[in-house]
Amino acid sequence: MKTGTYALVLHTHLPWVLHHGTWPHGSDWLCEAVAECYLPLLNVFNELMGEGICPNVTIDISPVLCEQLENPDFKDIFIGYCDQKIEAAKQDRTDFTEMGYDPHHIYLTDYWQQWYEQRKREFTQNYDSSIVRSLKKLQDRGAIEILTCGATHGYFPLLGDDSSINLQVKCAVENYEKHFGRRPKGIWLPECAYRPSYEWQSYIPVHPFNKKKLRSGIEQFLSAHGISHFIIDEPLLARSEAIGKLRGGQFINADSYDYKYTKGDFDKSPLKLYNITSSSKVEFGTAVAFTRFHDLSMQVWSGRIGYPGEADYLDFHKKHFGSMLRYWRVTDNKADMMYKMLYHPDWTGQKIDLQSNHFIHHLENTANWHHKTTGGKAIICTPFDTELFGHWWFEGPEFIKAVIKGLHDSPYIDMVTTSQEAAANRPKEYVRIPEGSWGENNNHDVWINDKNKWTWEAIYNDEKRLKDILAANPIGDMSDKFRSIITQALRELMLEQSSDWQFLITNESARDYAEQRFSFHHSDFNKLCDIAESFKASEYISSHEESYLLENAKRNSLFPELNIEWWQRLEF
Repeated sequence: MKTGTYALVLHTHLPWVLHHGTWPHGSDWLCEAVAECYLPLLNVFNELMGEGICPNVTIDISPVLCEQLENPDFKDIFIGYCDQKIEAAKQDRTDFTEMGYDPHHIYLTDYWQQWYEQRKREFTQNYDSSIVRSLKKLQDRGAIEILTCGATHGYFPLLGDDSSINLQVKCAVENYEKHFGRRPKGIWLPECAYRPSYEWQSYIPVHPFNKKKLRSGIEQFLSAHGISHFIIDEPLLARSEAIGKLRGGQFINADSYDYKYTKGDFDKSPLKLYNITSSSKVEFGTAVAFTRFHDLSMQVWSGRIGYPGEADYLDFHKKHFGSMLRYWRVTDNKADMMYKMLYHPDWTGQKIDLQSNHFIHHLENTANWHHKTTGGKAIICTPFDTELFGHWWFEGPEFIKAVIKGLHDSPYIDMVTTSQEAAANRPKEYVRIPEGSWGENNNHDVWINDKNKWTWEAIYNDEKRLKDILAANPIGDMSDKFRSIITQALRELMLEQSSDWQFLITNESARDYAEQRFSFHHSDFNKLCDIAESFKASEYISSHEESYLLENAKRNSLFPELNIEWWQRLEF
């Protein structure tokens, strides 16, 4: 008897990097992800389908990433990237041979040359140079489910104006339909960050956001746009409170006499689904939450105690200076770089088999334990950044394949997509979860702190400026030129809102790049607003301003479907 289901969720996102540098920060990030993650995962999904096994993986892809992957410039950029890596491997072979390197070291140069040649062939021939259309084909065949995400990965709880949240969700839904031919059922909230409805004020004193004002809960925006479910981290559920439940199709408040158990009895199991609501006024909108099961997620995620730390796997950090190719294995995840030993690709297969079987064993034990103690089926959800599989953990895609193949024959666990599970097991319990994220401390510390709080002052001032401009210039009265300028300003504001900038500033992995990119979008937003207001007053645009408008539109050309009307406050 099946005792549980397993939902593997992969979060696929990169900020807008096209036309904003190449290496070490810029379009190379995108090319790395395609070569090391997206193509290998497409291979895995298609190979499984060829073996008669439906992957049933849930993968979200952010709209800003879709726009980059489908940009007409990207095909040549990626081919050029692969060619560069191929030539670097050839040069390493020449250099290593002349310097008398170990024969296996020289063999690895051939390995990488062939590896990048294969990725280029797959991209151009197998997948017709389109990752997005290839994912769509898999979804249309029922092999996978694709979720959406905040349009530019804005950090919803800290955005100052509800119009910004509505814009991020509305644009995501419209962009999803453009690329995938249907409406999305679920969403990955950027950074799994959530905020319920309450009288909110900004963390920094920026008028008017520093004055308390009732804000809508994130679930209300999702419901308004037809999105049924999202992902949360386990500590948020642990701090939740019962609001009520359905009985006979009727909502029963948790404070009522008829409610069968008190808030203190609420089990808060990460192996169940719950309806998320900010209050007992469920008519304002709710959404179902899948909860990350922390213990099993860490077994896969952690490079220190998890599977990626296996000694024989390719080491992520050590690279050959010049070619930046990786020739070494983990060896010891606590060892200095100088002690790393050469990588042997043929040593990894047995380790993948052992680890995938170990993971399946824990999935089954978890489901069986839950069923034995509660009588219900376990719903196990493990969400990860897609870049874990192939980029940070080179062998990761093969691990996924082995897990799916093993679960295909499991007597206890079925692989499911989130929509399949949400439709099959509609929860009856309604809970209120606190504000938080899946980041460190499960709060906003990563995205607002002394290093990056200046970015929020800029965002709040820009949100207010846009709101003031639209209040003074009704959309129906705008000229085509004025509207086009303000629409481009809206794009810049959305790019400025990307949570990636605060994250990179905090962890300092690419702080200079993130600060520069944020400042560029902030500056461009305000320059566009200046031009729009000047044009409104004089109906004149200089040749210099016209050249700037053309250059800016080409550089940041995402979301051609963007509509100013999407910037609006929803009333609940």
